[in-house]
Amino acid sequence: MPAELPNEQSIQKTTELNAKRLLELQAILVADTPLIDVRAEIEFAAGAFPFARNYPILNDKEREQVGICYKQNGPLAAEQLGHQLVSGTGRESRIRGWCDFIDQNPGTQIYCFRGGLRSTLAQQWLQEQGYQVPKIEGGYKALRRSLLSVFDELPDLIIVAGKTGTGKTEFLARVANKVDLEMRANHRGSAFGKHLTEQPAQIDFENNVALDFLKVKGSPVLIEDESRLIGRINLPLPLQAKMSEAPVILLHDSIENRVERIKTEYISDQWQALFLQSDSEEGAHQALEILFTQSLNAIKKRLGPERHEKLSGMMDDAFGAKATDDFAAHCGWIRALLEEYYDPMYEYQLTKKQVRIIAEGDQDTLMKYAQN
Repeated sequence: MPAELPNEQSIQKTTELNAKRLLELQAILVADTPLIDVRAEIEFAAGAFPFARNYPILNDKEREQVGICYKQNGPLAAEQLGHQLVSGTGRESRIRGWCDFIDQNPGTQIYCFRGGLRSTLAQQWLQEQGYQVPKIEGGYKALRRSLLSVFDELPDLIIVAGKTGTGKTEFLARVANKVDLEMRANHRGSAFGKHLTEQPAQIDFENNVALDFLKVKGSPVLIEDESRLIGRINLPLPLQAKMSEAPVILLHDSIENRVERIKTEYISDQWQALFLQSDSEEGAHQALEILFTQSLNAIKKRLGPERHEKLSGMMDDAFGAKATDDFAAHCGWIRALLEEYYDPMYEYQLTKKQVRIIAEGDQDTLMKYAQN
């Protein structure tokens, strides 16, 4: 006889168990639980979790050797090779690293990719040293799945919109119930928005944003208006869809304030960071000029040849001035770029969101609205 099909009661029970396990995994991450990731370095670099430290049981080279052995000779031979590669002083060194981390981080848990052989073996070696460390069943894959599920059940959102330089990031910093996508992407979201440090891996961005949503208290959640890309980072499709339908609050500020804000954040602050790196005013000027010249050239086609040439000349003059007191020489090209390029583009995009605008005003006005 064929096996019985699962009835509704057993399906519901399985679903409830899965939901319970999902919440357990999310709770591990929400609690900022210290984690030991025993995957190889290349796996960890492709994506990991906050508060996870990489202490591989097999490094990249060893993992590659074991993988080749597995394909050629099967799992038993691969396991034997793994034990040979990680033995003696090499094994002792790895165990000592795990133990030191656990001593400094009570409550540590351990995982590998699927919660299989690598984390089981590490757990056994630690037990031999007197350490009882929980292993995460399902490993990295289960933890990752628990975070991705967040994007399928997002809270209500309110989009904070406004022209470039109106202080949307400043406004979000004043709000408790928010998720800061640009902070997580390490990018300001425009052609000139690159930071001096690299953007995170796509998976790390998704993991951190999902965790931010899990940690935020209450609903709706305020989030800055973004396109599908922040630098090279893609917004998850369910988040894009939710943002495209969410109500909008529109932030206003004067052109003078916007120019001053951009000059401070993009020019003055970045120059100071570059100066600290190089300990040379000339080096900081050169590095910043290269950065902004590249950014302007990236939008050359959209600016058109005449406007690009004009802005390029204004930018060259500003960097030629080399005054570091208030960088006032840069205000001209910043204002021209806003008025001639960013503002018309944003006004066009805003026409598509007009029906979704539920409030508008300066920061204080919108802050009162957000608090209510």
